[in-house]
Amino acid sequence: MTVPAEHPHDEWWRRAVIYQVYPRSFADSTGDGVGDLRGIRARLPQLAELGIDAVWLSPIFLSPQKDAGYDVADYRAIDPLFGTLDDADALVAEAHRLGLRVIFDLVPNHTSDQHEWFRAALAAGHGSPERERYIFRDGRGERGELPPNNWQSIFGGAAWSEVPGEPGRWYLHLFDSSQPDLNWHDPGVRSDFLDVLRFWLDRGVDGFRVDVAHGMIKADGLPDYTPREGTGSMGGTDGTGEIERPPYWGQDGVHEIYREWRAMLDAEYSGRVLCGEAWVEPISRLADWVRPDEMHQTFNFAYLETAWDAAAVRRVIDESIAAFSAVGAPSTWVLSNHDVVRHATRLSLTGDNPQGDGIARSTPGLPDEDQGIARARAATALMLALPGSAYIYQGEELGLPEALDLPDDSRADPTWFRTKGEKFGRDGCRVPIPWEADAPSFGFGPTDASWLPQPESWRRFARDAQAGDPASTLEMYRAALRIRRERRLHDGDIEWIDAPSGCLAFRSAGTTVVTNFGDAAVPVPAGDVLLASGSIDGGLAPDTTVWLG
Repeated sequence: MTVPAEHPHDEWWRRAVIYQVYPRSFADSTGDGVGDLRGIRARLPQLAELGIDAVWLSPIFLSPQKDAGYDVADYRAIDPLFGTLDDADALVAEAHRLGLRVIFDLVPNHTSDQHEWFRAALAAGHGSPERERYIFRDGRGERGELPPNNWQSIFGGAAWSEVPGEPGRWYLHLFDSSQPDLNWHDPGVRSDFLDVLRFWLDRGVDGFRVDVAHGMIKADGLPDYTPREGTGSMGGTDGTGEIERPPYWGQDGVHEIYREWRAMLDAEYSGRVLCGEAWVEPISRLADWVRPDEMHQTFNFAYLETAWDAAAVRRVIDESIAAFSAVGAPSTWVLSNHDVVRHATRLSLTGDNPQGDGIARSTPGLPDEDQGIARARAATALMLALPGSAYIYQGEELGLPEALDLPDDSRADPTWFRTKGEKFGRDGCRVPIPWEADAPSFGFGPTDASWLPQPESWRRFARDAQAGDPASTLEMYRAALRIRRERRLHDGDIEWIDAPSGCLAFRSAGTTVVTNFGDAAVPVPAGDVLLASGSIDGGLAPDTTVWLG
């Protein structure tokens, strides 16, 4: 394996900018309308040119694709939809040749109901060792006709389904009914997942993003739980500042799992990393996931969910740096991913936007598109100036807004189906991205096929239409990533400085950063302009960030 760093085992993850690829929507090499590994491999040079350090691939394992690959049927096989094991090996090798690392998405909270483990559990019957791999329970009521508790699925509806052919016996699925939750108290589950990690690490994969890293362990007794109004099934604050802790999220036992994984990586695979998707509040508690003997990083969802407000953003930055520094971990920053409304739309929404619910053209409080893009550019310029590591979601470097006009019959997210259309789900942020303005499917593939329809307005966002234009979002990202690396902003220390009302300003690594969250232009401080996300003629415009040397 070619190690793509100047030092084979330096802690590259402390400063890395990691680019998320959603494989089915990134690049299609065959023309079937679904992105694939060969398509990704062909586009890797353009990612390297962007200036990122690593690529994270959403799941590519064998799957019935009922939840876009987050329902895994075999953790050691590539789904034919995306290619072959040889294609995966070739992609990793090409990424390493270009100086990029590769992170795979691992889904340990649940499997597909088509996984051989679940099929064996159903076949073996009640009380068998095979059933200990999952969470089966007898129902309530006279004949067990009621679910074992009142838990609700993240995708809507009950979190329990009856075992086929066994009235009164149920299995738990916190997500879709096709995604049964694993029982992480079972030693066989723990042993098999260590083998899965080794399988991919031995093939050169540089680490794992761990899906639902706050799940896996459920509270003893599986007690009933009703979220307080305003918190939803993901838990979190209820608007009063009080923290919800659902019995299926954030249980202390998860830390034993990650200590075991980290010990194995440190002993056998130095330089490989674990990054957790943990929806945990407050940030001080989230830091438990990245203590020195656990994960290397965890996503900072508190930062992602912060409103476009100077005081709120400053508060979450301070809390993040303090909490993560206290355990010796880098702060991580993220604004968009495959589960949330793209920040080019989200930061200007005026209505409610619960995570995972999604939006459409009929949603109240939709923003002006140009304002949304201006805020997204300003937010990104601010984020990339912060110390630590950052994540970029495919297409945000093009300024892509949320796709709002998807036909109902094109939707694929389980949330849409389980709520009978009450919630739109996450398809709007998953539409295949545009590469070439005048090509079929905007260069996504060689034909017009696209598994989700692309808005015609996305022609202007195509990568080739932006390349070389210094005013474009693409070139702003390239410049920001280059300057971030040259000035070592990832290693900086934040020093807040006075700023006009409605603005944030700080110094870090010899660079002054000012963001105008307000409604009027403000004077630009003295200094050489290194980067500006928007207009600074006549002052720093609203929704604009500037870097000064």
